[in-house]
Amino acid sequence: MTRKPQNDYIDPKDITRIAVIGAGWVGISFAYQLSTAALCEELVLIDSNHAKAEGEAMDLNHGISFASTPVRIWAGDYSDCRDADIVVITAGAAQKLGQTQMDLAEQNATVVRHVTNEVMASGFDGIIVVATNPVNVMAHVAWTASNLPKRRVLGSGTVLDTARLRYKIGEYFDLSARNCHVFYMGEHGAGGFVAWDNARIYGKSIKQLLEENDMYHQEDLDAIYERVRNAANQIIEYKSAAYYAIGLGLLRIVQAIVRNENSVVTIGAHLDGEYGASGLHIGVPALLDRTGVRQIVEIELTDEEQKQFDASVGRIRKAIEKVEANQ
Repeated sequence: MTRKPQNDYIDPKDITRIAVIGAGWVGISFAYQLSTAALCEELVLIDSNHAKAEGEAMDLNHGISFASTPVRIWAGDYSDCRDADIVVITAGAAQKLGQTQMDLAEQNATVVRHVTNEVMASGFDGIIVVATNPVNVMAHVAWTASNLPKRRVLGSGTVLDTARLRYKIGEYFDLSARNCHVFYMGEHGAGGFVAWDNARIYGKSIKQLLEENDMYHQEDLDAIYERVRNAANQIIEYKSAAYYAIGLGLLRIVQAIVRNENSVVTIGAHLDGEYGASGLHIGVPALLDRTGVRQIVEIELTDEEQKQFDASVGRIRKAIEKVEANQ
């Protein structure tokens, strides 16, 4: 495959190889779903435990005859990233019960920085998507290590939180989650917030629905927010780790890029003045196309929501400064 290193435009027919770095629960959940999604012709798994990657590749290949389109899958090494169009980084320590994601920052920064350096040493010149936690901090680490344009390094941001939120809102309003237009922004997990004032259900604002129907109450929505922000801890308590939904979230991001969708997805994007913040990655709605992050979508926040956003910025910035001081 011939690549043009200085050209951000990638023709759909050239999207052939996606590399997944990290063959743990999240990486393999994503790889499994990718193997059936008809989004790439080649899928390479890279892990420090090469035998683990080999076993996962074997298992995935044994089901290829059932997939809608053929995909070549193998366990590789960083040299295979040279011809990859998208690299998805999931490597790193997972959150344990009682930990916050920020507790993982220094440990995982070392991993993500090393991985990114190895990827770039291969001659890679595509798009990097980061899922390692704390994801906004790790996306920033990957961006600084890669020296790629900001539009081509993004994190999974709050894509999972938004999906969890829309699921619970759909339950509450008896509506498909696909039709619940509401964003979870800022930090992934407990530090994020819901942009309630911008939410639209049945084509109406949340405020209008609450005023029109006494079946719905703000207290119920506040309880939904609490369940969403604490969902990871509950899943960890029940089954040690969450991986299926984030695998689908990563698939959604990659699909928007590969298919040049110009779709709005809540990802961890690098800000340069948007929402009054600069120099960091954070969960915001963004337009994705085949060049990566085409545009940050700036929705109107209330004064209280802006304060919550600024608080997320402060915590992410503090974590970035700490990992950069110790690198």
